[in-house]
Amino acid sequence: MSSLENNSHVASEVASEVERIANASSFSGVVRVDFGDGQVFERAYGFAHRGHGLPNTVHTRFGIASGTKGLTALTVMSLVEDGTLSLDTTARSLLGDDLPLIAGDVTIEHLLGHRSGIGDYLDEIAMGDVSDHVMTVPVHQLATVEAALPVLAGYDTAFAAGSRFTYCNGGYVVLALLAERAAAVSYHDLVAQRVCAPAGLAATDFPRSDEPEGQMATGYLHADGLRTNVLHLPVRGLGDGGAYSTVADMHALWLALFAGRIVSTRTVAEMVRPRSTTTSGNDRYGLGFWLHRTNDAVQLEGYDAGVSFRSVHHPRSGLTHTVIANTSEGAWPVANRLGALLDPLAGD
Repeated sequence: MSSLENNSHVASEVASEVERIANASSFSGVVRVDFGDGQVFERAYGFAHRGHGLPNTVHTRFGIASGTKGLTALTVMSLVEDGTLSLDTTARSLLGDDLPLIAGDVTIEHLLGHRSGIGDYLDEIAMGDVSDHVMTVPVHQLATVEAALPVLAGYDTAFAAGSRFTYCNGGYVVLALLAERAAAVSYHDLVAQRVCAPAGLAATDFPRSDEPEGQMATGYLHADGLRTNVLHLPVRGLGDGGAYSTVADMHALWLALFAGRIVSTRTVAEMVRPRSTTTSGNDRYGLGFWLHRTNDAVQLEGYDAGVSFRSVHHPRSGLTHTVIANTSEGAWPVANRLGALLDPLAGD
């Protein structure tokens, strides 16, 4: 990462560019850039609660939407390491009579890699506007993974397990369900015990959206106005989304992950080994993590009503940049510019 170390203007350029884009786009959220243990930039913008005029701070906790899938994947792989599950465990072996349309040969590995072929309750290809109300069960009823069974049911198999990659939100709710049935511990407790505790993620968990705490950002559907996402998403995370975190915890997660403090470094290597390439060819996927098409960058990303989030980590160089926003589209202008500005300096 000599390019970043030897160019003191990079930090000021980051600050200048983030400030420019944040002002132009009415960005509401937090941006942080780290190089190893050293912080390059951190700044908060906008409001955590518009109605009360409560500003975001660098300590504000935001929803991370599908960034939650990384936590779910690590929880499952922790259970694989201790023998509670295996990558070859079939979903059917733990589902019993539930979700009968999931094929008998679908495994944990297929689900982790989005190669299961199961029908998805939230098909992103067929989605309309992100602000549409898409949940088929009243969201206040969705506080546990078991409560999501009616949401997952009734979707035919889309393709044979293992034959191709198609991003599947429902697959990660199924993974959360399988994990808690195998371990006889609730999904939320499993994430807390097996990911958050060893990684030191003090601000990351699954609060109910109808019981907001002082440090939680309210998710807004648009760049202005007071319409929130509380009626759009499950009241508590179900495995494919719903975790809340901070930019500091995201940095801590990456450091703990590649230091082998959550699962072994051997398991980490397996999780970030490319298993699939997207149809566009722009990204690759491992088990729970997006992977850059040409270098070693590993990424978590989330997009939902009132949520946009991206955190990118280069394990060899130690560069991390995270953008987290409490609007549906707000993170992307800043995150895209940071990627263009910083990723070429990572020296991968």
